[in-house]
Amino acid sequence: MPRKNCWTLAEYAGDAAPHRMQRLLERASWNTFAVMHAVRDFVAEHLADPHGLAVLVLDESGQEKSGTTTAGVKRQYVGCAGKVANAVNFVNATYSTPRGHALVGSRLYIPAEQLADETTRTTMGIDPAHEFKSKPQLGCELLTDTVDAGVQVDWCTADAVYGRDRALREECEKRRIGYSLGVPCSFRIRLPSKAVVRADATLKLIPTPAWQTASCGPGSTGDRRYSFAWLSTASPRHFLLIRRSLTKPSELAYFYCYAPDPVPATLTTLVAVTGQRWTIEEDHEFDKDQFGFDQSQVRLYTPLMRHITLVMAALAVCAITTAQTRTYARSLPTPSSPTERPPADLGLIPLTVVEVKRLFNLATRVCRSTEHYLYWSWWRRQHQARARWYHHRARLT
Repeated sequence: MPRKNCWTLAEYAGDAAPHRMQRLLERASWNTFAVMHAVRDFVAEHLADPHGLAVLVLDESGQEKSGTTTAGVKRQYVGCAGKVANAVNFVNATYSTPRGHALVGSRLYIPAEQLADETTRTTMGIDPAHEFKSKPQLGCELLTDTVDAGVQVDWCTADAVYGRDRALREECEKRRIGYSLGVPCSFRIRLPSKAVVRADATLKLIPTPAWQTASCGPGSTGDRRYSFAWLSTASPRHFLLIRRSLTKPSELAYFYCYAPDPVPATLTTLVAVTGQRWTIEEDHEFDKDQFGFDQSQVRLYTPLMRHITLVMAALAVCAITTAQTRTYARSLPTPSSPTERPPADLGLIPLTVVEVKRLFNLATRVCRSTEHYLYWSWWRRQHQARARWYHHRARLT
């Protein structure tokens, strides 16, 4: 379905109206976060790899909203839109291993001013006990919940929104979790000489031979290769990693890294961990394009979180199915020279999350009668006429 909200889901299911789907998200008796934890445990059980890096990736994803009554809505920067917009933001966590990756946790960011106003909080369906937490604090909560549940987490990575938060870094170090966290160029580090400098000031300390080209991992068009340099700090377990674009050398990114003892600190490991940040971006893309992450059309806190939880469950099923089928996939031929001709049979690429989702659609597709679709066309138009009438009455008021 091009849209995935209560109306379209109810029509697809054969219901006479969207009330059952709306009740599932708003009034039905089920524990939202208990289900989210079940999804997390399901992903960890099937994607854990005892011989590979288990990385928890933190990032935020937003969805634009109209009006001012949706829980968490305000004018704020939205990464998917690349601008400041009227939107809500979710802090999400992806569990990423060599076997695959999927979202395992999400928290809605609610501005302090909404929590401070009792009327606003009640209108948005937010529990009176809900406390304000910044985005890094929500990321730290996702990390601690995951580790406390017994999930193997060796490393954590995130962008500069989370990397410059001291509390998150200290929580990782207390739990002996390594990290590679993005930091701004103004981030200050203490060198072995005890001098404190900005991250970008260290560039003049790096000789040209110190830059090494390495891959952050496979991308859609091949390896994502960058030039890297790393520096020691006053702490023997902390490092500054600098990434430079091969095509645009002026594009630089800085990462503050920690390797818990006795984990060997190598450039290869730090680059591999840093490269896992793309997995949460891919999960956000899948969730929005394939599973309706930003199509809920609900406003209250509980329905928002329940919709996200069910989207996470759908992604988890497809991601784990994809990981399992890859164990049976045969290796594909690759050319050894630019003039080599392709073989007659190139084979098939392994199943992807998107392709698995299409196959599930084939297995569950339901064809309804013409009368059913005509009825839903009538129902939508009738409901829209009613909404139009109330909208005009509100404007008169």
